[in-house]
Amino acid sequence: MANPFSETLFAGETIVVTGAGRGIGAAVTAAYLACGARIVAHAGRDLAHAETDLLTRLSADERSRLSLFTADLAKPGAGEELAGRIARAADGPVHGLVNNAGTMEGRFPAHSVTRAEFDRIVDLNVRSVVELTTALLPALKAARGASIVNTSSISATVGGSPGSSLYSASKAFISTWTRALARELAPDLIRVNAVSPGTIMTDFHRRYSSREKLDKTAASIPLQRLGQAEDCAPAYLFLGTPRLSGYITGQIIEVNGGQFMG
Repeated sequence: MANPFSETLFAGETIVVTGAGRGIGAAVTAAYLACGARIVAHAGRDLAHAETDLLTRLSADERSRLSLFTADLAKPGAGEELAGRIARAADGPVHGLVNNAGTMEGRFPAHSVTRAEFDRIVDLNVRSVVELTTALLPALKAARGASIVNTSSISATVGGSPGSSLYSASKAFISTWTRALARELAPDLIRVNAVSPGTIMTDFHRRYSSREKLDKTAASIPLQRLGQAEDCAPAYLFLGTPRLSGYITGQIIEVNGGQFMG
């Protein structure tokens, strides 16, 4: 997809992206780099996916502006530890934070949810996001006009499909937390919004949804197709700069082809 934004839109700015190694995170990272940003990114648990999904699509100049870190954010305390490494790499104000890391981890029937399953989903999708954001707030405040963009999900509103109750509830937390942070951080000139993707054809759905289910979903969507990661990236860029969205905060932007119309 051609870059719809200026190549200098984020020039001179440092943006932090988590879950950047593949899918939506990789598309968002590539889009920010194409607009001139310096990116400090969490690539996932390892670089295996980043090497194929992210790095191969970048120019030499873009790769020179990218710093990659790895961490398993499903482990207790991982968000705070990663934030320390990111803050040292940023070495100054952070102009934008994209909290994109998170996944379903599997489909867990409601009647058999275990403590271990619950803890892993909460640690990855909730606790690590809060820890990372909290630790980076001094660097975000120093930017005097920073933006936080969280990744929620259509499941946060509609409840998801069977076996996704933990994931859906964790994303509902992200949506509500986004609005609460927007109110609290407004005096610090930090805007907080979220992007809520619908059914986006990434590794997430290749692992957790059957082909039959995906075909039925595509047929039910007004635009008659599943989304691609590149369909989501422009929403993050739009919310990431005050030049385009300076009077927008506390909002959840739905990107779903009409699958859900709130």
